[in-house]
Amino acid sequence: MFKHCSIMPRLAVFAAIATFGIAAQAANITGAGSTWVYPLVAKWSAAYAKKTGNQVNYQSIGSGGGIAQIKAGTVAFGASDKPLTPEELNKAGLIQFPTAIAGEDLVYNLAGIKPGQLILSGPLVADIYMGKVTKWNDPAIAKLNPGLKLPAMNITVVHRSDGSGTTFTFANYLSKVSPEWKSKIGADTSVAWPTGVGGKGNEGVSSYVQRIPGSIGYVEYAYILENHMSYARMINSAGKVVSPSLKGFQAAAANVDFTKAKDFYVILTNQPGADSWPISGCTWQILRKDAPKATNEAVIKFFTWGFEHGQDMARSIAFGPLPPSTVSAIQTYWSKNLGI
Repeated sequence: MFKHCSIMPRLAVFAAIATFGIAAQAANITGAGSTWVYPLVAKWSAAYAKKTGNQVNYQSIGSGGGIAQIKAGTVAFGASDKPLTPEELNKAGLIQFPTAIAGEDLVYNLAGIKPGQLILSGPLVADIYMGKVTKWNDPAIAKLNPGLKLPAMNITVVHRSDGSGTTFTFANYLSKVSPEWKSKIGADTSVAWPTGVGGKGNEGVSSYVQRIPGSIGYVEYAYILENHMSYARMINSAGKVVSPSLKGFQAAAANVDFTKAKDFYVILTNQPGADSWPISGCTWQILRKDAPKATNEAVIKFFTWGFEHGQDMARSIAFGPLPPSTVSAIQTYWSKNLGI
């Protein structure tokens, strides 16, 4: 088990400025975007401020908002769980680099069914989110869960209401395992949901699932740990029943090589391997090439500090550190594109 993490209030992380007489010289930067990566940035920014006096204000508004704000130049960095294509980056004058490996899972509110007791498959989840499977005791669910007493109650689907990289990862996975989902709904930061209620951010989805009996939702794993939520086990591409874990996220990531992908554009869902967690992903930080050099330098110093000193904090909330080869490739990428 991973250590319980403490996630600070949602809208902004104002890391305390150190009181060593250096506050006046502190470099303050603002970022916005991914709610998925918020727990990690929260931990890193608080520790970074204590160590350096530099303040990082991160607004957990969703990947869609992060992409929009960095394109508009209103923040120093945007964070997205959906990577932009090299063509999109080039057109907008942006660069991106990965931060850490993580994963998301389905959470549920079912009295008497403990965390990890419920088993789901990708095609079944797609049918639930398309409104085709509407009762918890549906034969399709019962078939995967023999011996589990499933209630004869309606399923309330909970999804994101905002533009979300968490949604992109989830919908991308469903597109790979369900041809009907791929053709009718597809994968993006926002999709036309056939059914359900929407919550803003991972926080909003978590809150709805905790409050609505019979509900199901998808959230990043750190929120499951923080809120002690009931989570499903999943059947992965190898046909194995797996639980969400840092080991599973890293097993999925081991199938790709960030260093050989242009602008680090990779997708980690539905990767092969007996241990791979099927809904694995990553968060990318996005910078403007034309931002003031001092701004980009401040952002790079923060994430360099995280790569070098923040990995134990990352592991404590099930974020997998990037391999040293990937960090080295990121540093080369910064030098090439930003001259830093």
